[in-house]
Amino acid sequence: MAQGDTQEVDFVAGIPDSGVGHALGYAVGKGVPYKRAIIKYTPTWPRSFTPSRQEQREFIAKMKLIPNRSLLRNNRVIFCDDSIVRGTQLRDNVNVLYDYGAKEVHMRIACPPLLYSCPFLNFTASKSTLELITRRIIERLEGRDDKDLELYQKTDSLQYKKLVDEIRKELNITTLRFNSLENLVKAIGLPKEELCTHCWDGTSYF
Repeated sequence: MAQGDTQEVDFVAGIPDSGVGHALGYAVGKGVPYKRAIIKYTPTWPRSFTPSRQEQREFIAKMKLIPNRSLLRNNRVIFCDDSIVRGTQLRDNVNVLYDYGAKEVHMRIACPPLLYSCPFLNFTASKSTLELITRRIIERLEGRDDKDLELYQKTDSLQYKKLVDEIRKELNITTLRFNSLENLVKAIGLPKEELCTHCWDGTSYF
């Protein structure tokens, strides 16, 4: 991702802790500095997405992430994270980054857009696909959330590009890019049939 990224920025940072490893590699691949622009205050709830109530999730997220104003002020920053699920927490974090003086906030996500709820792991209290920001946007664009999902998976389709741009606008991000499934599988180094890719393309081999 980083080697093909021509966006001019001042440094790369990771959303702690899920995006730190991604950010370190991205900074090296892009040839720009890595800086710790957000600090994680750990003596709080360990995973902010696990509570069932949205208000509690937002409160925990605000407690544990502390931006560094001196690093953010007047800078163009690429922030890396592992995924975007609901999007509500990231939207609030992005707005805080602007409040702390960030000039531009670019997001680079290590996996493709999540289009399917996980049937194997209990990441959310609800199994509704409408908890996913992708499916809410597809419903808004198409009238129902399950229309043309195969087209929304293809990185060269108009549907995919529209989906990514709608997520970018909803989260108030300067630019947004997701990793492709092909690049993700290649980076892991195992055949696709030995991996579970259900949440990205609706298939699984288990």
